[in-house]
Amino acid sequence: MKTIFQKVICFLLMLSFTFSFSQIKISGKVTFKSKGISEVNITLKDTYDGATTDRDGNFSFETTEKGNQVLVFTHPKYIEVEKNILIGNENITVNTEIKEQVSEIEAVIISAGAIEASDKKRATALLTPIDIYTIAGADGQISSALTYLPGVQKVGETEGLFIRGGTGTEAKIFMDGSLINNYFSNSVPGIAGRDRFNTSLFKGNIFSSGGYSALYGQALSGVLMLESVDLPDQSSYDIGVSPIFLNAGFQRLSEDKNHSYGASAGYSLLTPMRKIFNFNTDFTDGPQGFNGNANFRFKTKSGGFFKYYGMYDTDRMGVKTESLEPEYDFALVKLKGKNTYHNLSFRQKFGKYLLNVGTSYSYNESDLNFSTEKQEIESGNTQVLTQGNYFNFKTVLERKLNKISALRGGFELNNTSEELTVTEFNKNYKDLISSAFVETDLGFSNHFSAKIGVRSEHSSFLNRLNVAPRFALAYRLAKEWTASFAYGLFYQNPESRYINSPVKLDFQQSQHYIFQIQRASEGRSLRLEAFYKKYDDLVKVINISEIGSQSPPVQTAINNNGNGFAKGLEFFWRDKKTFQNIDYWISYSFLDSKRDFLNYPFSLRPNFASEHTISAVAKRFFPELKFGTNLSYTYAKGRPFYDIVSQNGENIIRNEGRLRDFSSLNFSFNYLPNLGKKDAKSFVVLVLSISNILGSKNIYGYNFSRNGMQRSAVVPPVNTFVFVGAFISFGVDRTQDAINNNL
Repeated sequence: MKTIFQKVICFLLMLSFTFSFSQIKISGKVTFKSKGISEVNITLKDTYDGATTDRDGNFSFETTEKGNQVLVFTHPKYIEVEKNILIGNENITVNTEIKEQVSEIEAVIISAGAIEASDKKRATALLTPIDIYTIAGADGQISSALTYLPGVQKVGETEGLFIRGGTGTEAKIFMDGSLINNYFSNSVPGIAGRDRFNTSLFKGNIFSSGGYSALYGQALSGVLMLESVDLPDQSSYDIGVSPIFLNAGFQRLSEDKNHSYGASAGYSLLTPMRKIFNFNTDFTDGPQGFNGNANFRFKTKSGGFFKYYGMYDTDRMGVKTESLEPEYDFALVKLKGKNTYHNLSFRQKFGKYLLNVGTSYSYNESDLNFSTEKQEIESGNTQVLTQGNYFNFKTVLERKLNKISALRGGFELNNTSEELTVTEFNKNYKDLISSAFVETDLGFSNHFSAKIGVRSEHSSFLNRLNVAPRFALAYRLAKEWTASFAYGLFYQNPESRYINSPVKLDFQQSQHYIFQIQRASEGRSLRLEAFYKKYDDLVKVINISEIGSQSPPVQTAINNNGNGFAKGLEFFWRDKKTFQNIDYWISYSFLDSKRDFLNYPFSLRPNFASEHTISAVAKRFFPELKFGTNLSYTYAKGRPFYDIVSQNGENIIRNEGRLRDFSSLNFSFNYLPNLGKKDAKSFVVLVLSISNILGSKNIYGYNFSRNGMQRSAVVPPVNTFVFVGAFISFGVDRTQDAINNNL
């Protein structure tokens, strides 16, 4: 037995020695830009032999394989590498430099000056459509919701997006790439027009407060790019009811889910609410309006996609104010307006190419009558009639170069034809702006990317050509931290309302410099942004006539000698993670701006620019109760005001000062009750909204008498307003989506 046992031990020792002798050690280091990379898997192809690198990038393993072999290096974030090796009787050292795997998901996003919210994978999702509906005080309007983001001023006396020291007309709004002329409803002086477009029409938006893409132009400040919905999930019927409006609509989806069509109509009238609340504005008529729209969408057999949207609306309003002049007691202004807008777009993929073609047409008419009560009885009302036809055509061809790089280019046509009639004064304005552009996205790695573009425009009215270069860079500092820089040159035609006499003008221009630091993690977002804008060739105007005792004077452009600057800092913090079922954000803007433009006699802080603006939004949803509460607050440092008149061909300041600080606290509540049976396909939202619940007496500016001795404040139509409404959908149950989007 002892002899057998000794033989077995001897055999095992010999076998062990044989195996150890035949095993070869393979070792080395894996690096990326001279830095060791951990978690890289190294294997001999078609075998089970291999290892994983340590935190310094080192690895080693043993194998009994012989001859020509292939060593494979794999890591999710890096390109797979294969190396041919020859295994003999000696250990092998293999050092490998790997390259980063370029990924559309991992790549750094250029975001200086831009906030994107859409259904795209790479969207930063800072302001989604559900956000717009649930921000207290925004009244479901996209433009109002944007004032709770940094960079947008709170201006209540006139419509428009006032971005970083720019006027409301220096921002442009696009739908599916095509320009929307007259995005806001017609209104009277001192009362801002509302959004004409329903928020539910759009599935996402990209808001750029500066440094925007070369695909867009004619905006000195920024652009808002709206993307309309594609095919609906299913057919549905919708009804909206409140004391001030009634609307209804439908969407029909085909059985093959390749096309859909729909329409809606609505009527609004503020009169019932005027009987309940103490309005600051004495409305003699309305405000009231009718709107109707229709749409169709369909996919082609080749994968193309057509979308059409058309709308028509009317506005009526009458306002009575106390006169500042001694010869009569009251002044009256009446508005009759109408507008139509049509948008047709098409997109199609051809291999590596993507074609986007869009066209839009709009017609707008605003009929204003200024008078006194005495004139109303006798005759002789002063009429300001504005009529405009606007056509836009744009085509963009894009080619993917790799996963994160692309080249795109195209051209755009904008044709404007306007007619202004003021009593005996008549003006016709026509202009065709032809544009060409090219832009490239360059993804150098997942940590560094660039966007470089150039745009050129020619105006038939100005008979001028411009060339505007733009570029932006982004670099990932750490896993969640990104730095971005953007620069751009931007041009815009002078406003047509100031071109009332023959004068040689040029494009107005601005230069943007923007630097941003952003931290984005799941449920949280932090943005810090600094900007500087330089304005040149701004239009200077002078009064040429008084068209009515209470109406604005006709102003005419005299030259392009204006200039200015705007600089500031912005902060934005949003948090959906810290507190369960609570979503909140805080934004702050510091703005230092001066301009010598329009009728300003010298460089002044613009009357629409507040030095400090802070906004806070908080939303709390109770899923088990299907009940949500929303709060918003805005504070803005008082803006300056000026009383500027023309005397002896020069503009002078008669009165000036600073408005009281603006503040507004708003609440809204929404409830999603069950309608019918539990499994019924229906969706109901009940809304209660209270704007300026503390009743702050905000002032937007002052109107002055002809001699400058008397003034009256421009104030909101009502200090505190309560809205109650119900929105019902049949054929579709969006309850769970609404609950999820509120969390």
